[in-house]
Order: sequence, then C-alpha cells, then structure tokens
Amino acid sequence: RDALDPGITLGEGWNAVADFLFKFLVIGSAGTGKSCLLHQFIENKFKQDSNHTIGVEFGSRVVNVGGKTVKLQIWDTAGQERFRSVTRSYYRGAAGALLVYDITSRETYNSLAAWLTDARTLASPNIVVILCGNKKDLDPEREVTFLEASRFAQENELMFLETSALTGENVEEAFLKCARTILNKIDSGELDPERMGSGIQYGDASLRQLRQPRSAQAVAPQPCGC
Repeated sequence: RDALDPGITLGEGWNAVADFLFKFLVIGSAGTGKSCLLHQFIENKFKQDSNHTIGVEFGSRVVNVGGKTVKLQIWDTAGQERFRSVTRSYYRGAAGALLVYDITSRETYNSLAAWLTDARTLASPNIVVILCGNKKDLDPEREVTFLEASRFAQENELMFLETSALTGENVEEAFLKCARTILNKIDSGELDPERMGSGIQYGDASLRQLRQPRSAQAVAPQPCGC
C-alpha cells in the first residue's frame, strides 16, 4: 500500500514513469462541481448527470511539470456535512489542494474559511492550496465577484483561478499551477519530501540521491583555519 494514504494501492511500477508522486485533495461545499473538475482533468470531458459524492472518490494522472514527471493522486471529498468525519481522515499527508466554491453561490464562498482551516489543521500547515471559483460559464448568475475572491486568496496566501468544469477553462492550469508550486518549494528546500506526512514521494531514486549531498553539505563542519 502507498504510504500517502490508508486505502489505495498504486500498483507496481508507478515510480518507473514518474519522478514524484503528489497527494492532492479537492475540497469545498457540496454542489460546487468538485467531481466535475476532477473528471474534466482526468478524462478531458464534462461529467454529465453528476450526483453528490458519497464519502470520497479517487483519480490519478501523470503530468509533466517543469521538466519533471509527476503522478497526481487526487482525492475528491464529499462536501455534505454528514460525510465530513469520513472525508477528514483523507486529509492526512496531502501536499496540495483545490479549494472550490461556486461563483453563483455566495453560501459556498462564505464557507471557504472553514474548509481552509480543516486543510491546514488536518493535512499540513504547509499544504499548497489554490482557490478555484468554479462554474465560470454561468457568469450572468454570478454572486461572488472576481475581485472579492481574489482579495480572500491574497489575505490567506492562496493562489486563485476561476474555472469551468463544463468548458474546461483553467481546469488543467489549476492542477498544474498547484503542482508547479510544490516542485518549486521542493527545489528551494521549503518542502522536504523525506518528511513524514509531506504528501510527496520520490519516484526516481536518483532524485533522492541528488538531494542528499546538498543537505549533507549544509551540515558539514567547516575546516579550521588556525
């Protein structure tokens, strides 16, 4: 079983096709289009007749980000309150998250702070989160302005995009932007894939070996100049 979560077997050989594995969450209130976003990203088409998710759904896709091959392991969580105790158990060890609201529903926007608190408390304070204002195709019915959501994102140190699971607009970019930020944080040393619960695994063993001399060099004693 994969160390990133309690209930998924990735199958042999995933690390032969990917440099990294990232665990992602898709979170937010019910009816915001989370499952449709995941389906659009995985299948490149809109999910017709989508019902409310019961518990969690899972999808994965291998993407190329900044010259690295990354397998995204994505958990789509139910937004209904009665499933919160179940879905919270899947937050553990997530490296990234799409925090989704519906631009035509102020109620879903007003609940964002609670979802964000859950993510940072239960997954990691360092989880990389991108705010997604979904259903951009329904702009005439908009209840939340781009500026207002942009301000919320800035205040909470989130990236922000408006998306449409129907047309596919910005869906791929949302996942890739989140993955790109995680990679940048790994490169800068801000995120350590070796840390338990980081939500990141090395696929290519040589990448782990490349990082070890750098960390060893950082703690190597300086020669005495006397």
